[in-house]
Amino acid sequence: MDKSHTSRRRRSPRLWLAGGWLLLALLAAIFAPLVAPQDPLAQDLMLERLPPFWLDGAEPGYWLGTDSLGRDLLSRLIFGGRIAFIVAFAAAIAACLVGSTLGLIAGYFGGWADRIVSRVVDIWMAFPPVLFAILLVAVLGTGLGSVILAIAIIDWTRFCRVIRAEAMGQSRMDYVENARIAGYGRVGIMLREVLPNVVPSIVALLSLEMGIAVIVEAILSFVNLSISTDDPTWGGIIAEGRLSIHQAWWVLVFPLVTLILTVLSFSQFGEALKTRFDPVLR
Repeated sequence: MDKSHTSRRRRSPRLWLAGGWLLLALLAAIFAPLVAPQDPLAQDLMLERLPPFWLDGAEPGYWLGTDSLGRDLLSRLIFGGRIAFIVAFAAAIAACLVGSTLGLIAGYFGGWADRIVSRVVDIWMAFPPVLFAILLVAVLGTGLGSVILAIAIIDWTRFCRVIRAEAMGQSRMDYVENARIAGYGRVGIMLREVLPNVVPSIVALLSLEMGIAVIVEAILSFVNLSISTDDPTWGGIIAEGRLSIHQAWWVLVFPLVTLILTVLSFSQFGEALKTRFDPVLR
């Protein structure tokens, strides 16, 4: 690979565009009380269904308009990002730790360990993931912890399958055989030689899983199975906007756009990181 091609890879705009949006959304969520223009829970029926600032009838301070209860849409989106990012990071990291560990063990050691892990994964993946998540939350009860646990329980198999295949391929490489000849133990080789070479795949999967977790949380919020408080969530706002799409289209469109941009950014960010830090591509 020539230097100019490598340079273009490293300057790929995907990393900066996706990372920029995620950083902006994350900072807005963290500092929501400071950046939100209004109280996201404050209702004022005199201000119901105000349009965004560029349309006739808009009110100063309500940049994206209001919903049917007069609540500021921009403030609700910013505070809803808190729930989305908490679920994204917590659920994805939990699924990553469990799935990657089992996948690494199964792929590197093979034999009975691989057979057991593979059978468990096959059984687990026989359940439709979204329906399984709804069932788990219904059993565990609504709440942030239940949503995170349900997503982690379902999606660890995604990490396990991919990392198993990666570890299986890496274990056949010459550098692994050289490490065996040098006298390293099997666990040491797995941790020192194989694991660093599957980290780019783990990073890409972790970022992708964060986007999936955001979608699942939005679906659960849409059907009122996420958090049980009055705190705004993107899925809950979408559900409200669906009911008033003909009177106030912005209540549905803006949370959908926010959700789509966030999910796509997680996906593109992970792929860009893998491309940039993969040892083979470097």
